[in-house]
Amino acid sequence: MILGLTGSIASGKSFVADCFVECGAILVSADLLAREVVNSGTPTLAKLVDVFGMDILTPGGSLNRELLAQKVFTDPVARRKLDSITHPAIAHLAESRLAELKSSPHDLIVYEAPLLFEAGAESRVDQVLMVVVDPSIQLARLQQRDNLNETEARQRISSQWPQADKVQRSDFVIDNSGSLQQTRAMVAALYHYLTRSPLMASGLTNVPGLLIS
Repeated sequence: MILGLTGSIASGKSFVADCFVECGAILVSADLLAREVVNSGTPTLAKLVDVFGMDILTPGGSLNRELLAQKVFTDPVARRKLDSITHPAIAHLAESRLAELKSSPHDLIVYEAPLLFEAGAESRVDQVLMVVVDPSIQLARLQQRDNLNETEARQRISSQWPQADKVQRSDFVIDNSGSLQQTRAMVAALYHYLTRSPLMASGLTNVPGLLIS
């Protein structure tokens, strides 16, 4: 099966994804696919240059991601143009990669996609896991991780769907506000549940921080 893994910014999605890999899952990252579709020489990168100009390229001809992000972050129209170019390319590559993996004998494929719901990509997965975090912890993590002040961090958080809205549309929820060990335990429990492993000794309702929504 394919498990969609999503969550808000600085919720710890990548750590949860790594924990699934440690358990034996195969990981497909939408962020890595997004980088792949704009590699030098790709049609997607050429379209971006046509729309946003040659200055989004580095001297070596690759995409200057930081500069492009600056162009679209505070401009909703530019953001929509960017999404209209990149989302179809990412969707095509994701569907191709997931179909290829699903035809092989894998117990669990995890599709990590921060914008799973925003991109309307739920149809690519069988079930969805939402990673949530306490808002105060999220704010502190984001400020530290991206070297942002409080105002900048809050702007980035508010630009995304609220956590509660995503929880309502998810099958499973992991609260990543606690320790790394607690999160690993929740991931292991869910992995064994989804793969029907005999190592799963108790029901998910008995695992603190792991919920069936």
